[in-house]
Amino acid sequence: MRRLLLLLVLLGLAAPAAADDWQVEREGSSITLKVRAFGGTSIGEFGRYDGMIRFDPDEPQAAAARFLVDASSLRMRPSAVTGRAVGPHFLDAARYPDIRFELRSLRPLGQTRYQAEANVTIKGRTQAISFPVDLRAEGGTAQMTGGFDIDRQAFGIGTDGVWNRMVARQVRIDVRLTARRAA
Repeated sequence: MRRLLLLLVLLGLAAPAAADDWQVEREGSSITLKVRAFGGTSIGEFGRYDGMIRFDPDEPQAAAARFLVDASSLRMRPSAVTGRAVGPHFLDAARYPDIRFELRSLRPLGQTRYQAEANVTIKGRTQAISFPVDLRAEGGTAQMTGGFDIDRQAFGIGTDGVWNRMVARQVRIDVRLTARRAA
């Protein structure tokens, strides 16, 4: 999910009347997660993602975005948690290498705020999510920020063994994307 999700939305603000393609830039972009586990908070960041974004500011409800995130690119802090997070009991990146994000709709809320509706697929399980995003554009550059919570059990993440009781069910995903209008 080359930038998991919100990137699509952010890029659209600077688009001309016809839908434009936008390209996410690594500089200024991040997809992070936070989860309460083992008495503290673990923080992770995905290092590899790719995707497609199309947006027409006159018809935000027709926006399209698809992202593919490399599950094995997750790096956790503390680093000792990384192996477990991408291993068979959690993301199982060897069997399920991709996390997918597909935007279903984008509804304006006023000024730079939108409500995004999307499908997220992790470990072969798809769940609908809804979350607010903030999109700001100037010239050919756009910035998008937003985030949402997922229930890891709905995706079969860490549901067997003792891990299930030691890790909170809710995982926070935050996205910050910088994109440029494709040439």
